[in-house]
Amino acid sequence: MSNGDYPPGRFGGDMDRNEVEIDLNKFMELLQEKSELKDRIRELEDEYNRNPFQKVIFIAEAIDSWRIIPRAFLGVYMYLLYYTTFWFMALPEPTFEQSGLISIVVGAGAAWFGLYTNSHKTDFSKPDK
Repeated sequence: MSNGDYPPGRFGGDMDRNEVEIDLNKFMELLQEKSELKDRIRELEDEYNRNPFQKVIFIAEAIDSWRIIPRAFLGVYMYLLYYTTFWFMALPEPTFEQSGLISIVVGAGAAWFGLYTNSHKTDFSKPDK
């Protein structure tokens, strides 16, 4: 290695031929630093597994992926729609207000169904195309 043009501990070489000259001690320091960084990355990845709230996170992800809450709301809506419809049909002379209530309950079904079918988990791991 020619030390005439480059100070000690610096890189040198012919960039046209893809050659780099480096001091052996500096090279060993870089390898040690790379090894320490890889060890730190492994430690950080292991911290994910040591999270004390991991069980709670798993349950939350399961509820989200199984869409339990939207399905429960749709079940409650179906119950409400069924009983209000039969209540309305059993009325001898429905008033304007009562028919307005049924109209709102039935119209809300379209909104609930639209929200349910258009709601999905966004996958942030895939890049947009």
